[in-house]
Amino acid sequence: MTDTSTDRHGESERKLNRLKQSWRDGRCTLGAIATIPSVQTVQVMGRSGLDWIIIDMEHGPIDAAAAHAMIVATAGTPLVPLVRVPAASAWHAKLPLDLGAMGVCFPMTTRRADAQAVARAVRYPPEGERFWGPFYAPLRWDVSMRQYLNSANDEVLAIGTVEHIDALDTIDEVVSTPGLDLVFIGPGDLATSMGLKGRTDDPTVQAAILKLESTILASPVALGGVAPTAERAKAMMAKGYKALVVGFDWSLLQQGIAAVVSGIRPAT
Repeated sequence: MTDTSTDRHGESERKLNRLKQSWRDGRCTLGAIATIPSVQTVQVMGRSGLDWIIIDMEHGPIDAAAAHAMIVATAGTPLVPLVRVPAASAWHAKLPLDLGAMGVCFPMTTRRADAQAVARAVRYPPEGERFWGPFYAPLRWDVSMRQYLNSANDEVLAIGTVEHIDALDTIDEVVSTPGLDLVFIGPGDLATSMGLKGRTDDPTVQAAILKLESTILASPVALGGVAPTAERAKAMMAKGYKALVVGFDWSLLQQGIAAVVSGIRPAT
């Protein structure tokens, strides 16, 4: 059944973002990070069982035009389009949101001020610092401009990333910040900040992740992470993770090709 309500103008409204309800229902959602500026790749990902994608405008070669095309390509699929940006500011969040992204993921959410910036960047005043201009977002979600504006502050996700060793001392203040919906633990940058780049399975890094996990799980904020294997994903789901990155588009493509080749050609 479609979740609908009526706003004060008498227009029928429906929930645009199904992720929040999934988390409230206790369901872990699965997603991948899209770094290839390709509509076709998004179309394939949209029919592969994923719940969401993060379109990477921080590390990937994806510009605004490509991001818009990729967001539009999620229409008619189960994918909720999210975008990753390089800094926690309303200026960085404004464009992908106006193009139709249903959430923005920000890096280095280490202190309360960072978390506040994340929460305010995706919301219209008085709750935040986003200003008007969503010319294409209502078209992506098949609603009127009024319906989009009325629902955007509730529907759009404010997503932080905890990925620095300093966050071990400040994680309580991060997750107690009003308006923060989801926090990813970023193992790669966390390990790098500890002088252990590329060694995310090091016991010291794993101990830091355990400390972050326990604090986030005890908070109202949903916990997200990276699951490199199915076994790891199942273990993280059992802990209470609500959003898991199962791979990048490039890594999933590489793994698929490698599996085919290794099944044909003997290892040398």
